[in-house]
Amino acid sequence: MQNITQIIIDEQQEREEPSYSFLGGVTGFVFYWLAFAIPFFVYGPNTVFFLLYTWPFFLALMPVSVLIGITLSMLSRGNVLITVGGSGIAVVCLFWMLFTFLTGW
Repeated sequence: MQNITQIIIDEQQEREEPSYSFLGGVTGFVFYWLAFAIPFFVYGPNTVFFLLYTWPFFLALMPVSVLIGITLSMLSRGNVLITVGGSGIAVVCLFWMLFTFLTGW
């Protein structure tokens, strides 16, 4: 005969919080590509020649944009309005700051 002890299972199990990082990551990624398209609308097809030499700088902004979206989503606890609005403003401003720095340099 084996020694068996009964384990009482608590009825209140721990709740898992939903993952807010996916919403923020997608938001940052989408706003990165939207910010990347803005110079083409403003300056036209000549932007391609400018980006030909400066593409590593703009490519480096992609993970930063995703991290900004994730951070804002985690801080706002998944509030879609704050995540989308804050990520959009931050990513577009960051992109334009780099663009104006490189064009004025």
